[in-house]
Formats: sequence, C-alpha cells, structure tokens
Amino acid sequence: MALGVLCLGLTLLGVLQSRAQDSTQNLIPAPSLLKVPLQPGFQKDKFQGRWYVVGLAGNAVQKEDEGRFTMYSTIYELQEDDKSYNVTSILPRDQGCDYWIRTFVPSSRAGRFTLGNIRSYPRLRSYNVQVATTDYDQFAMVFFKKKTSGNKQYFKVTLYGRTKELPDELKEQFVRFAKSLGLTDNHIIFSVPTDQCIDN
Repeated sequence: MALGVLCLGLTLLGVLQSRAQDSTQNLIPAPSLLKVPLQPGFQKDKFQGRWYVVGLAGNAVQKEDEGRFTMYSTIYELQEDDKSYNVTSILPRDQGCDYWIRTFVPSSRAGRFTLGNIRSYPRLRSYNVQVATTDYDQFAMVFFKKKTSGNKQYFKVTLYGRTKELPDELKEQFVRFAKSLGLTDNHIIFSVPTDQCIDN
C-alpha cells in the first residue's frame, strides 16, 4: 500500500514537473529590442509620476490562469544626478500593500533602460525596459524583456494610464501592439480597477 502511494506520488510529481517545463519551454520567443518601437524624442521628465497598470501582455501571461487581475500602480521618480528612475510599484495584497522598488538606469538611447543593481537578482542575466509609445498625459506602452539563468527569455508589454480607465481605442491599440510581437489573445489581460493601496 505504502509503495503504491509512493509510486503515485512520484508519478504526479513527474507530471507536474513536465507541465512546468512545458509552460516555459513553449514560450513565445522574445523579440529583439531593435524590433520593438522606441518613443521618438523621449522626454524623461514628462514621463515621471504615477501610472496605473491598465493592461498586461506577455509570453508568461495566461489569461485562463490569471483570473481577476487587480490593478496596481507604478511611480517613476527621476533622479537628477544620473537621470535614472527610482521605480516603485504598489500592489494590493490581501488586506495590505506590497511595495516593489527598483532602479531603471538609462542606456545609450533615450527611452531605453536596464535594471540597476542586477547582481541583487542572482537568477537574472539581463533586464531591459523600453518605452514603446506615450503621450505622457494619458497613456504609455512599455516593453520589458528579461533573460534568466538557463537562457529563458521572458517579455511583457504594459499598458499604463494616468487614470484607471482608458478609452477602448487605446486598449485596441495595445492589443494590436501585443499581437505584433507574436502574442495571442490568451496572453493579454486587462486589470480590474481598485482603490486599495494604489493611490498611496
């Protein structure tokens, strides 16, 4: 009996491991940064401030797995000394708030950044951020790409809004942009607005 339970447990573990491997092995390939639009004449001072995450699309996003995706906010603070951004994301969690803080360091092209202090993230090999398009006052679409140990490449596109609601035309433009990078409807989700934490 005990041997039968052990065999069943090992079989289930094998199935779960193979499913986990399948989900990362079948990732849609990440595009080169050169194939992603870059906001012309990017103005770093106008981009700073609070953005709400209205939409999210990525090769590790699965619409059916996400359920209700609760909106969070991200604040970009421009540092005068080195022109990097201190970036704080505020996420509602149960009854509290989670704060995720990092630094985006400018690269040689305006609107493109790398993650500062990447050594603090031992599994990360590279992390790039690129502002694809923005009008600074209403919306932005930002591309993120990271490579982890084992040479797995993940990418996502975030639809930011200065407000919690955006017009349908901008959401449709976001969907078209995500699909132009090889993503499907199943990789694109829109958030449910909340008042918890994200206006702090």
